[in-house]
Order: sequence, then structure tokens, then C-alpha cells
Amino acid sequence: MINAVNREIPDEILEKYHKEGFQGSRYRDGKYYQKAAPQVRGYVDPGRSKMAESIQDAIRKCGGRDGMVFGFHHHFRDGDYIVNMVVQAAVDMGLRDITIAASSLGSAHDPVADYIERGIVTGIQCSGIRGRIGEAVSHGKLKTPAIVRSHGGRVRAIEEGDVHIDIAFIGAPTCDEYGNARALGGKSDCGVLSYSKVDAQYADHVVVITDCLVPYPNVPASISQVDVDYVVVVDEIGNPKKIASNVVRMTQDRRELLMAEYCTQLIAESPYFKDGFSFQTGAGGASLAVNTMLQPILEEKGIKLGFAIGGITKPMCELLDAGLVRKIVDAQAFDTFAIESLRTNPNHIEISTSEYANPMNKGAFVNRLDFVILGALEVDVDYNVNVTTGSDGVLRGAPGGHPDTAAGSKCTIIVAPLVRTRIPTVCDRVTTVVTPGEDVDIVVTDYGIAINPRRQDLIEAYKGSNLPFKTIEELRDIAYDLLGTPEPIQFKDNVVALIEARDGTILDVVREVDEYRFKD
Repeated sequence: MINAVNREIPDEILEKYHKEGFQGSRYRDGKYYQKAAPQVRGYVDPGRSKMAESIQDAIRKCGGRDGMVFGFHHHFRDGDYIVNMVVQAAVDMGLRDITIAASSLGSAHDPVADYIERGIVTGIQCSGIRGRIGEAVSHGKLKTPAIVRSHGGRVRAIEEGDVHIDIAFIGAPTCDEYGNARALGGKSDCGVLSYSKVDAQYADHVVVITDCLVPYPNVPASISQVDVDYVVVVDEIGNPKKIASNVVRMTQDRRELLMAEYCTQLIAESPYFKDGFSFQTGAGGASLAVNTMLQPILEEKGIKLGFAIGGITKPMCELLDAGLVRKIVDAQAFDTFAIESLRTNPNHIEISTSEYANPMNKGAFVNRLDFVILGALEVDVDYNVNVTTGSDGVLRGAPGGHPDTAAGSKCTIIVAPLVRTRIPTVCDRVTTVVTPGEDVDIVVTDYGIAINPRRQDLIEAYKGSNLPFKTIEELRDIAYDLLGTPEPIQFKDNVVALIEARDGTILDVVREVDEYRFKD
């Protein structure tokens, strides 16, 4: 079938996975769904210990068997040790046919690619695939198509029962012997455990893995003892230097600074720029610069943000400390400054990913956003955005909260250089649709700015502005004049990944690329 973003979704895929093609971002608005429920073993005996001797011991106690789905979070990012330790333990026990249902996977998890090659890991469901795992999936080495969801879509899928987690493994910087886990303290601070909250509540079994056992009770807990079956103590759960950075990348790139200036002016001249407005910016150079550039305008006009959300970094925390943001609601802390702010500032608050972005609860924070500034690998003339597959067609990125915030925000701004490493960013047709064009309002490049024709109100609001507005087709033509029209990527027919929309319908598929090789 041809879905609402003009992508052909094979009928056999829809039939096999009992799915519909994408029908539009508001397709399931107001509809009901039944939440799934985990199997729970009660703790009637108060003397029963939750301590397990090892990860293998915990897997055995949870009834480890072939075909299980293991849940993981990615708050440790490139410093994560948990996924590799658990998969290695399961392999050593002889388990096979493992599905990894993680909030995201990256280069830290490259060893998993070997188990995909050997047919031991046969399923991947996550909000991002990078590194050798992305290479393996893109070249048809995974037994079943990977399923890629946004952060909000992942929560919905777990709550709705689209994916059922048998054992959730939660890495925790601190935990007590009864399972109260926190993201603060110890030697592996990560700030929040937002992504793992849904795993803890909906998995049949929950194992907390920590390298810092603390006295009971470890409260206030991100993960409560009422959801935890076992606790395992290991030497290290991650590399602190790669979990959170001490250095914020404040860009000096002239292109990024120019685009940040455009974004700042767009916000300041918009009808939504008034006291109490809300926004989210990413961790990219241009996005970070917007935080800094906005500060003097906020101070001059006496405007404060009502709240800010998302992956939080130092510049946003500095706005909070300056009294220019009333609340930060945090689902991921990107640097040590954000972690310290969570520790010390009562107006910096941890939230769950369901609260952040789930489209099928009774109202997520993304629905209250005025502005979001997001990046892109590609944007096409229909304003569809790709943030997942690279210029070679290989899975190299993550939807993350991109589709969620774009769908919820009153004004979604995509910022990207017009060309990147001799590849046009604005093009006729993106390789993979991750965020549908109906949810994208403005595209900012270093060569000009395009407003989606759907937003005639914004086009009217910016009349008289000195910003360099162009049509999206004009931006594409400039890119093609600079570099030429790109040759289409060659794919095989085999579908290696499904891109799910937030509501569980199928937005796009990723097909196998022609040549397979791991990078050194």
C-alpha cells in the first residue's frame, strides 16, 4: 500500500506484523487502547533476598530461556557496559534467539553485531541503531526486520503490548539491596533513568545492575523497589568519561552560528514568543548556540520560559540559574552540568519518557511545546525529514524524540546546512521518512529559510522580516546547482527495518543495501 507520506509499504509486512500504513500524525487522536500488563511475582516472604550473585544468576532466577526479549536503556550512551555484559552472559549460558528491545543502541554495543552474525541475536527493537549493529542490520544479517521507533513510540509500544519485555536490565548509578535505584551518586552518574521507567513497570522481570550498592532506602528513587525482582552488583556499569561530558561543544563554525542567528530571530519574531513560552533544543552546535543567543533578548523583553524539556545541557541550565526558565523537565542529561543541576536545583525535575512523549496517554509534555529546534540528515521538498539512514543507506542514527517533539510543537524548526560532506541536505525525496512533513514548519539552512506552505499563518507572521526566506524547491535547486543531482542509493528488495510512526503504523521501510562490510 501507499501510505500518507507516499511510501510503498509491502502488504506482506503489514499482514505479518498486523499493522497499518501511516495515515497521518493525528490518525489515532481520541482513540482508546488497552494497556498491557506484566506477570508479577509477589514478595510475601519479607526475608527473601533480591540480591543475585551475578548477571547469569539473575537471568536463571528470571527463568532465562531461548527466545526472550531483553529490555535496556541508553542513559549511559557511549559509556554503556550493561548491554554487552548481559548479552555475553546470556550467550555463555547457551541462550539463543534473543531480541534486544533498547531505547537506543550505539557504537558502545558493537560486539552485539557478532551475535547477530552468529544468529544468536535475532531481533532488534529500539529508538536508534548505529555503529556495527547498524551495518549488520542494513546488510541483511539480522534474522527479522529491526523495528525502529521514536522515544514516545517505544513507550506506546510497550504499554500497548506491541513489544513484551521478558527481562528488563536497568543500569543504575546507585541502588539498595531491595531495588530502589537512582541515577545520581556513585561513580557513573547519568542524571535520570527516564527511559527505563516503562521497562520497570511493564517487563515480567526487572534486574537492576549497579556498581554502587548503598544503604536502604535509596530514595527518592527513579526506579522503585515495587518493580524490581533482583539486584546485581558489578565492578563497573559504564565508563564515566563517556556517559557525560565535562565539555559543551559551543560552536565556532560560521555556518552553525549563522543558522543559530536565523533560529533565534525566528523565535523572537514569532507569535509564540511571549512570557511563559516553552521550547526544546538539541545538543548540536547550532541548537546550543540558540540558548545563548536568546538570553539577552529574554532579558531585554522581560520574558521567561515556562518550561524547557528534552536532552538537557549546560546552556539550558544556565538559563534556569539566571531565572529565565521556570522549570526544566528532564528525560536525558547530556553533560555533567545537567547532572549537577538535577542534583541541586529543585526546579530541574526528572520525568518519565511516557510523560515526555507518549502519544497514547492522556497528555505528554511535547504537546505543550511552543518551539522545538531539531537537526536533519535530509529534508525533502515535502518537508519529510530523515535522521536515521546515511547517504549510503546504512542505519546510522536515531529518531529519538524527533518525531514526538515535531508532532507536539506549535513551531517545529529543522536546522541543517544546505550541503554536508558534498551531499545535498535538501533533496527531492529523502532516503527514509522518520518525521513526516506535516509536522515540520520551518527549515533553516545557511543558504536560506523555507516555511512549509501548510503554515500560512507563519508565512503571514513573518511578512516584513529581513530573514532570507525561500521556497523549499529553491533551496533544493541551490544544493543541486552546487553539487549536482545525487545518484539514487541502490537497495535490494529485502526489508531489513521498519520505521514505525509514533502511533504504531508503518511510516517507511529500510531495505538491504548492496554491499556488506564492517568498518574497521
